[in-house]
Amino acid sequence: MISNKGKIIVVSAPSGAGKTSIVQYVLKRVENLEFSISATTRAKRESETHGKDYYFITEEDFKRKIEANEFIEWECFYDYYYGTLKSSVDSAVNSGKSVLLEVDVKGAISIKKDYPQAILIFIAPPSFEILKKRLINRKTESDEDLRKRIERVEMELAFEKHFDFVVVNDNLTKARSETLEIIKKEINRSN
Repeated sequence: MISNKGKIIVVSAPSGAGKTSIVQYVLKRVENLEFSISATTRAKRESETHGKDYYFITEEDFKRKIEANEFIEWECFYDYYYGTLKSSVDSAVNSGKSVLLEVDVKGAISIKKDYPQAILIFIAPPSFEILKKRLINRKTESDEDLRKRIERVEMELAFEKHFDFVVVNDNLTKARSETLEIIKKEINRSN
């Protein structure tokens, strides 16, 4: 008997490029697609819910999970740890569900090494200047965190060439539709 495994789909982008808006749009429109919730050590924002947006855990717990090799990818940036638990991804994929991960660019590349069948989608901003304005206008970070995010953007943009698909978010409606079509096509493609 041949098992029908789900797909691993990774959406990544520099901060402020619109990946969260696009991921939320896709999740509402694709059946049998499960969102992989990342773990983080950063503080919960007012609009976020533990277990829905992230698993908010202590740095000590996160480091224990690293030592136990419980992450398919993890990274420390902006002085906080972020990572994706292997158990939740493997469980979903092995049960036939496709999994959508929203991770940073280095995490996406790391996932592709261990899961070569993973589909990587990069959400690109129309320009660095527009992205910088988006980050400033969303007002979700301290001045120091904002500075660190802006400094990181150039490195993140350099990873674009390692992705299977690139969607330029110069119009959110268009970027959502384009990403949705890519994901539907990939999920329906035979293994």
